[in-house]
Amino acid sequence: MRWQYRSTVLVLCLLAFFVTYFARMAISPVIPFIVDDFAVSNTQIGFALSGMWLAYGLSQFPSGVLSDRYGEKRVILVAVGGTSIASLLLALAPAFPAFVVLAVLLGAVAGLHYAVATTLLSRTYDELGRAVGIHSVGGPLAGLVAPVAAAWVGERFGWRPALALALGVGLPVFALFAWRIRPTEPRRPEQPMRDRFELDALVDLLSRPAIVFTLAVAMLGTFIVQGLLTFLPTFFVAHHGYSATLAGTAFSGFFVVRTVGQFFLGDLSDRIGRDLAIGGSMFAGAIGLFGLVVGQTRATLAAAVVLVGAGSSFFAALDPRFLDQFETAERGAGFGLVRTVYTVVGAAGSVGVGLFADLFGWATAFLILAALFSVTFLALAANRTFGLGY
Repeated sequence: MRWQYRSTVLVLCLLAFFVTYFARMAISPVIPFIVDDFAVSNTQIGFALSGMWLAYGLSQFPSGVLSDRYGEKRVILVAVGGTSIASLLLALAPAFPAFVVLAVLLGAVAGLHYAVATTLLSRTYDELGRAVGIHSVGGPLAGLVAPVAAAWVGERFGWRPALALALGVGLPVFALFAWRIRPTEPRRPEQPMRDRFELDALVDLLSRPAIVFTLAVAMLGTFIVQGLLTFLPTFFVAHHGYSATLAGTAFSGFFVVRTVGQFFLGDLSDRIGRDLAIGGSMFAGAIGLFGLVVGQTRATLAAAVVLVGAGSSFFAALDPRFLDQFETAERGAGFGLVRTVYTVVGAAGSVGVGLFADLFGWATAFLILAALFSVTFLALAANRTFGLGY
């Protein structure tokens, strides 16, 4: 088959997402080293990373507005290049307050990518669930590579060189994207940007019942995943006594499952419906989190990691569920807006899980996440069983 330009768009969007995710995932495996170096608590480091994810979420809506005004290509280039530079600055942070500020900066520039890339793919593909699923693989693929690479470098050379790895990953992708992707025509080049931030228009988008319901599921799910992305390696070290390298390997296993799960779940949602795909994913996540807490053998924990990875793959079906609710002209700003809302709320997962662990211990913290996954599954099951129409 002849290679098509739309395949180039998909692959390079995937690689751009890989870069923005790699930079964030390189932090988690070296959290114990950062905590020791700066002499801070789990809650404090959780606060820093919640700030990063909060900034990541807040930049989603402006990214959609910017892409409508200037085109998707420019915004994605800023995201990839900015992420690379911010990672280097984070690695050079001289004190913890500077680390917090630079983590927030990293989140802000990384957050410019996802919503814009998704709307770019919606211009290119009719099978949106499949395209979003393949694009989303860039995240877990980075999660597969980054923890092992960062843990290996961190143990040998320190956490600063581990975080600087993102610069070497990002620059080649930036160059490829600039070279191979054609400029995209803005959807609303003449409309003043301030018009896109009018309160009435935003309230109208967020008041639709199907959007409200999907947002509630998304916010709880994102809270869980953010907590896992921040503290899963630390959980293996503190609760199960694993080494940093072994914990990083388990974290990579989690992302192997997410890589496969994102690909298949997006396609599955096109075939059997969004809610069945999302609900099945979250049910698996609830069982897996319980298994992580009570499991004793490596085989049991490996099975639990598989289920948790499957549970964390729900975004590949969730984001198309949002896009199904918007008209074509609404997708840029509308999808960016809902991404901002659920990512901002979900960003509390980092500080929340850190606080739960400090107050109640790691077992209770992860059982709380299992309970939240159960709530989202039951909400989706009730919506489908009783035909609520959300």
